[in-house]
Amino acid sequence: MAMNTKTSVAHASQKGAPAAIDPEKAHQFMHKVVTDCAATVSVALAVIGDQLGLYRALADAGPATSAELATRTRTSERYVREWLINQAAAGYIEYDAQAGRYSLTGERAVALLDANSPFYLGGALMIALAMTKAEPRIRANFRTGAGMQWGEHDAYMFEGCERLFRPGYLANLVQSWIPALDGVQAKLERGAKVADIGCGHGASTIILASAFPNSHFYGFDAHRGSIEQARKHAADAGVADRVTFEVATSTTYPGDKYDLVAFFDCLHDIGDPANTIRHAHDALAPDGTVLMVEPAAGKRVEDNFNPVGQFYSGASVLVCTPNALATGSEALGTVATDDALAAVVHAGGLTRFRRVLETPLNRIFEARN
Repeated sequence: MAMNTKTSVAHASQKGAPAAIDPEKAHQFMHKVVTDCAATVSVALAVIGDQLGLYRALADAGPATSAELATRTRTSERYVREWLINQAAAGYIEYDAQAGRYSLTGERAVALLDANSPFYLGGALMIALAMTKAEPRIRANFRTGAGMQWGEHDAYMFEGCERLFRPGYLANLVQSWIPALDGVQAKLERGAKVADIGCGHGASTIILASAFPNSHFYGFDAHRGSIEQARKHAADAGVADRVTFEVATSTTYPGDKYDLVAFFDCLHDIGDPANTIRHAHDALAPDGTVLMVEPAAGKRVEDNFNPVGQFYSGASVLVCTPNALATGSEALGTVATDDALAAVVHAGGLTRFRRVLETPLNRIFEARN
């Protein structure tokens, strides 16, 4: 390795780069890049494990060899063999060297399998894989400044988003986010009219409808496939009688006198956010409320230099900003500051704006007339 380092330094010097580097720092950075590459590959294999039931079989039936796991899941042992090695190396599963068996228990099982737990991250794996598939298109967009609409992404994106955000909504929406809004819970309990903009597969809409049976909820999304899924989920949840899902954009959805207009993890994706808020302003009842749930982000650029900021800023480049540029002229992006969001809210005609809560993944805002 020392010889390779010296060769690299000499080569760099010939090209006009700094003539001397610290080999130890170079090795550390090489390790960082290799680690990131390994993680990227492991994410793809993790999605395979999720989709083929490999994780579930390990968790439900106990430790297994590659042959035993392949038999349980009706998969090829030759593929399962190195899949297990990769997942153990990644720290997703455990390996008992003495017994020669792999296992999935405890916190790992919750994070990979329990879709109702706030610790569940199966959706994040699907989103990460889906985002990488857009790389050729986004690379071209760097040259042209063009966009890419949400509906043009890999299908994993839509399911992955529901699976990523739904556990957080289950854990927080009814328990803390709604109670933190001024007077909204009482309205929902009595019977309110609610619009959920950018509802996706309807997770947030259905959670609210299940908790507040006296209210009626309208979910709107520009992606027809997501609306079709939302309708199925509402029927399965037994709330279809008080939930209506329709295809519509953030500036064309119908209705007025809404007591609550909600934007769950979507305002930053919209290419015309000020007019989106303007439409919400016009659709609100006189004492109505706008709820905005946005990704966690810092006040300063450097506040985002952490794994959450790394993930969200990457998602902004690959998904959120392209959709905004494809549908309008302004791209807030996932790391928009509170001040940037406030400016959009005020430009849309709402005068009161405040951050009411935050979680490790989200900021929760209230806006009113």
